[in-house]
Amino acid sequence: MRLEKESYARIIENLHDGLYFVDKNRVILYWNKAAEQISGFLASEVVGKSCSDNIITHVDSEGNSLCNGMCPLAASISDGVSREAEVYMHHKDGHRIPVSVRVSTLTDEDGNVIGGIELFADISNQRTNELRVKELEKLALLDNLTQLANRNYIDREIKIKFEERKRFNLPFGVLFIDIDHFKKFNDQYGHVLGDDVLKFVANTFVANARPFDLYGRWGGEEFIGIIPNITDGDLENLGNRMRNLVKKSYIIHNNKKLQVTVSVGATIAMENDTLESLMKRVDKLLYQSKAAGRDCLTMG
Repeated sequence: MRLEKESYARIIENLHDGLYFVDKNRVILYWNKAAEQISGFLASEVVGKSCSDNIITHVDSEGNSLCNGMCPLAASISDGVSREAEVYMHHKDGHRIPVSVRVSTLTDEDGNVIGGIELFADISNQRTNELRVKELEKLALLDNLTQLANRNYIDREIKIKFEERKRFNLPFGVLFIDIDHFKKFNDQYGHVLGDDVLKFVANTFVANARPFDLYGRWGGEEFIGIIPNITDGDLENLGNRMRNLVKKSYIIHNNKKLQVTVSVGATIAMENDTLESLMKRVDKLLYQSKAAGRDCLTMG
């Protein structure tokens, strides 16, 4: 059986995974429908531009930019070796989403490298979150702006985690997260862009959470993460990963990147804790992060 060029094009365009081609300078030549759906960027917005030009701008789990020398696609174009990696892509709405990428080279008829191909799959827990959103909507426990659990649901969930800890000895931790200098941001850019920031921060948590973690909006620019079955060290690592991913997220306004940082308090629930004592302790830890200069995590 022999397939025509049109058949190949139709198959590529309808892949479940995102796919794009670049030339040797990493200028995007092609962007399929799945790439549009996963990234939020239309092909018309990216074709002809560099992938590092405020488009996908991959970072690693530590928040390090991969556009300057460490990019898997650039490395493959350079040495001809195919690669696989898990990185964090910039979504058009501002947040970071985890993607699994596979990269290889584009060659001409003589075998000369003329560019590269990247195939990427969304590995976030989007479907899990969609089911959770439907459940919360039914219970009127959803924050309208961010689509996260609201304070009533957070209170209920922490009480459930206390019961699980008591009955089954299942540990859990809490992250208390606050956007730094958010009032100043609102004063400078307005509440509409402030709301956009709240949404991309929330989406960063949702896209990068484990399926059984819960993130909610405590109020204003404050968020809570309820993290079951975790140790002190793992909670600290997870909190710092979220902090770095928020720091590397951004929205574009008047051709300018607008970014924020967050401060984090992190703690594991203790045997004699109550909801009040747990929240008082993690609030104090958050305050310590603020006092230490912000954009950091304090564990206690």
